[in-house]
Amino acid sequence: MDLLDYAFMQRALIAAALVGITAPAIGTYLVQRRQAVMGDGIGHVAMTGVALGFLLNTSPVWMATLVAVIGAVGMELIRSRGKTSGDIALAMLFYGGLAGGVMIINLAPGGSTANLTSYLFGSITTVSAEDITAVVVLALFVVAVTLGLRRQLFAVCQDEEFARVTGLPVRFLNLLMAVTAAVTVTVAMRIVGLLLVSAMMVIPVAAAQRVARGFTATLTVAMVIGVLVSLSGTAATYYIDAPSGGTIVLLAIAVFMVMTAVSTPLARRRARAARAAEEVCTRDDVKV
Repeated sequence: MDLLDYAFMQRALIAAALVGITAPAIGTYLVQRRQAVMGDGIGHVAMTGVALGFLLNTSPVWMATLVAVIGAVGMELIRSRGKTSGDIALAMLFYGGLAGGVMIINLAPGGSTANLTSYLFGSITTVSAEDITAVVVLALFVVAVTLGLRRQLFAVCQDEEFARVTGLPVRFLNLLMAVTAAVTVTVAMRIVGLLLVSAMMVIPVAAAQRVARGFTATLTVAMVIGVLVSLSGTAATYYIDAPSGGTIVLLAIAVFMVMTAVSTPLARRRARAARAAEEVCTRDDVKV
């Protein structure tokens, strides 16, 4: 495999594997609580952070992380306090992030909206050694939260009131989920892009739900799918010279379609078996 002879491809594949793990990991919780589009809002806010990185001549990844975390926390606080609806908060993140990014990048020395392209749609050739260091650190945080606190986060996603009654720190866990989602966006932006990262949070999870039963099984299968499509898409990008983000997302959609085609007859068989078992039980009750 000649692609492994190049340092930029080695870095890209490492970043892709981490994206495949982290995006579905936090996405499983977001889908569970019906906040699948949260990644889109945070991604747009992160664009303002990228632009600030250019303006201040600092790391766009770390600056995007900082701004995305602030935006995600603000959105969660607004949602939890009921001052406005979650939809309005998301809209503010979408449009404010876009407008801020476009305005700020044009203020940076030699900056233009063209500088944002690789961050918006992903680019394997622009993943630097510094980016890999940041991505690894951030990915470790995401994995530690999503796997280490999976029972607590699942309880909050299922029923906040019940979780609060049982003594769980619901507000802290909600904020932690928002921060983790923000960090995941910045982990994925160099490979998938800010505009497509939400797809990697949702599509592998949706595909996993077609064949897996139970939360843990769905989480595991989603992460496996995420890694496979991320690595495959990144490798394909090297050979066909296509945008990495679009390639990865299209592969994820293809996997979802295959999973749907496979799961439909299985679901019908299970339904028929369940009805047959129910009829047997009914006949036995009648005889008794």
